[in-house]
Amino acid sequence: MNFSEEMIAAVQTRSISNIETRFWTSDVEAVIGIMLVLLILGTINVFSSSFILAESEYETPYFFLKRHLANMIIGVSAFLTCVFVDYHRWRNWMILTLGGTIIALILVLIVGQEINGAKRWLNLVVFTFQPAEIAKLIAIMIEASYLAMKVQQKKLADIRDNYPFWIILVMGALTELEPDMGTMCIIVGIPIIMNIVAGLHEKQLIALPAFLVVGTIILFLLQPYRIARLKVAFDPWSDAQNVGYQTVQSLSAIGSGELTGMGLGIGVSKYEYLPEAHTDFAFAIFCQENGFLGAMFVFMLFAALAIYSARVANKAPDSYGQILSLGIMILIIGQAIANLLMVGGMMPVVGVPLPFISYGGTSLIVSMAAMGILVNIGRMGEMKRQKKRSTSKEDVNPF
Repeated sequence: MNFSEEMIAAVQTRSISNIETRFWTSDVEAVIGIMLVLLILGTINVFSSSFILAESEYETPYFFLKRHLANMIIGVSAFLTCVFVDYHRWRNWMILTLGGTIIALILVLIVGQEINGAKRWLNLVVFTFQPAEIAKLIAIMIEASYLAMKVQQKKLADIRDNYPFWIILVMGALTELEPDMGTMCIIVGIPIIMNIVAGLHEKQLIALPAFLVVGTIILFLLQPYRIARLKVAFDPWSDAQNVGYQTVQSLSAIGSGELTGMGLGIGVSKYEYLPEAHTDFAFAIFCQENGFLGAMFVFMLFAALAIYSARVANKAPDSYGQILSLGIMILIIGQAIANLLMVGGMMPVVGVPLPFISYGGTSLIVSMAAMGILVNIGRMGEMKRQKKRSTSKEDVNPF
């Protein structure tokens, strides 16, 4: 390579670098930017998918939008709090938050507000919230603390002394009693994945599939309607007017969107054709109004969020930060995958919202708080690397 070729290569390298940093200069900025875009899309979609129901039930098309915006304000406060509070400090408050969550899970079974045959909401007059949504994040945090200790000791995780996991099973059981199998699977499932990634004893790792199979069978037998949902999961048209109704309507909404969609606010499935059009099946309305291109844009956003979240976890300053980041990434991306598969008719209908897109106050607030913790971990990692670079420069040139 001659001198001119070297110059051209240098310019090309610099151009590529500029393209890569045009939108954000760090993984933390990327995570925040992607979350903001998803929040904007979610707010638009919440209004578009709910204004018909709001008008007919509450005589104002803005009922759900106002509540969503109020929840978002709380979510922003939770996000900023978690951004500026050192993530290590949450360990000091873990007993208090864990105890409060378990008490709330018990109370919801006793005095909880019942909707569609399930007690999942605590009505505190001023606001209503789902304790099980909070339990998702608490489960990740207490399990990350245990696994970080094991990593530091250079030992494999052992279910026999994994007391946080037994507490998580209690929270999962209380959630199942509501009943809410989808949320229960998240509360218990994510810590299991975290154990596998962090390192689980070989015998326990081998026994894990059998445990999961037996547990799944028991859960389906506890509620007969789950077996019916499973039967029609891959052929919803076999019972299109009953168990498969939501899936059939969801697929019809998605298909009718075609390439570019019907247009914002014009989708017809929200006219009481598709139940839960603004909550669990919000993405179906989004596809109907924004088409295949809009759906691909959302896919790309979640894929990018997964990549940058993984980068934050990889660069975390310690094992606790790495494992906690991993759990938060699985929480957000795992729920997104589950919801998209459900809406697309590729898995049974479960009550799992699409993060930042579906209507749901507690889910939105908890998701934003989790992202705030992730951002704090990323910021702490960047500060540690900057400090290390400064120290290295001082060592090289002390004058």
